[in-house]
Amino acid sequence: MTPSIKTTAIFLRPFQLPGFNETLPPGEYEIETQVLAPVDWIEPGTWTSSVLVRLHPRASHPGLDRTLTVPLTDLEHVAARDKLTGKALMDFFLEEMLADPMIRLVMQADGVDETELRTLYAARPAPGREATSAPGPDPARPGIGE
Repeated sequence: MTPSIKTTAIFLRPFQLPGFNETLPPGEYEIETQVLAPVDWIEPGTWTSSVLVRLHPRASHPGLDRTLTVPLTDLEHVAARDKLTGKALMDFFLEEMLADPMIRLVMQADGVDETELRTLYAARPAPGREATSAPGPDPARPGIGE
């Protein structure tokens, strides 16, 4: 059985995927990547990665589950265009990190959950909001930091 990595992609604006004649609404989309071992290691330039995207049901068919398999590069291009909406850079970094299959494998090996990482990054202060006063010299180390 081939292991798969599941994550969520969040789009803030409507978007289109190449080769799919439908504008998809903004929102959360479940993404599933199967981790396939290459058949041969001779020509790595010929490898292509694709992901399974679970689409939102249409209003005309609310109970119909739909999926779409797209090249990973197409999904990355759409996500990059969506990044231009003004979301914080840290959020983009986290989403990119969680979308990386190698990161997911390391997380799985270390027993780290996606929720733990999201909590960790949510607890960090936003850039530019750190303490503005510089620390003074360390009294325990005279002459250092002055």
